[in-house]
Amino acid sequence: MRVPLIEYGIAEFVLPGQVESGDHHLICSNQDGVLIAAIDGIGHGEEAANAAKAAICILKNCIDVPIISLVERCHDELRLTRGIVLSLAFIDASRGMMTWLGIGNIQGVLMRAGAKKGTVLEMLLLRGGVVGSQLPPLQATVLPVARGDTLFFVTDGVRGEFTESLSALESPQRAADRLLERYHSGKDDALVLVARLTGTRQ
Repeated sequence: MRVPLIEYGIAEFVLPGQVESGDHHLICSNQDGVLIAAIDGIGHGEEAANAAKAAICILKNCIDVPIISLVERCHDELRLTRGIVLSLAFIDASRGMMTWLGIGNIQGVLMRAGAKKGTVLEMLLLRGGVVGSQLPPLQATVLPVARGDTLFFVTDGVRGEFTESLSALESPQRAADRLLERYHSGKDDALVLVARLTGTRQ
């Protein structure tokens, strides 16, 4: 079996006055590929964090389920929580394909290997709604991916102009730290997730 190898970096900002962030992430693999998720619990504080953590448990336990079914399962099981918004990507490196889906306002960007500033980026189509409360019609997008392609997920505590300074050259952790430091609004929890496809292994 081939298992994709992902190099990734995470940077987080907790809103001052809160004990923990409502923004969480998951990177989890199975025999077919790797699931990458950025999750934002609605609101702030403990209840937002609990909703996000509940979503992570669901995603971990159902990683073999297709993305649309994953979101539907989260929706059904999070009805008693505040709800979440999330963006998901599943990378099947052996087939060179990525399937992604976004509900809410967690931005997703795919930057191709070797791309320079100003290069056209693949942007995740976001659909309005709240998982656990109001789910829109779901449609996933499938894109080809190759070694060196880099995926960026940022929650709404990061200003949208972060796309102006993306680089395919710096390490994922350096990129995550730089983007958070430069673009977090300071008015909300914030999370930056950067994942680069580094290849496959037997």
